[in-house]
Amino acid sequence: MTVPEIEATALPGDAYLLDVREQDEWVAGHAPDAVHIPMTQIQQRVDEVPGDRTVYVVCRVGGRSLQVAAWLNQLGRDAVNVGGGMQSWEAARRPMVSETGQQPFVA
Repeated sequence: MTVPEIEATALPGDAYLLDVREQDEWVAGHAPDAVHIPMTQIQQRVDEVPGDRTVYVVCRVGGRSLQVAAWLNQLGRDAVNVGGGMQSWEAARRPMVSETGQQPFVA
């Protein structure tokens, strides 16, 4: 199955962005409106992911998000992988926030 992919710079402004990185990665820096469900929890928490809109899935570089997007698509969801992950997001100078009060960064 081929998973659709989008570049971080092309993400729609009203996108549902699902960040599947681990807690420490999320705390260091993430997109302001992203929803955090670590990859290790996605199967138990899949009901939290909307089934009525496109879900854009992001991780650090794109590997974990590709796996999660493929799995969501197998369930009948509409999921798109964010190519290059948060590293591409940061490189594109897209907005980021941290949970530490420090300057956000991609861990």
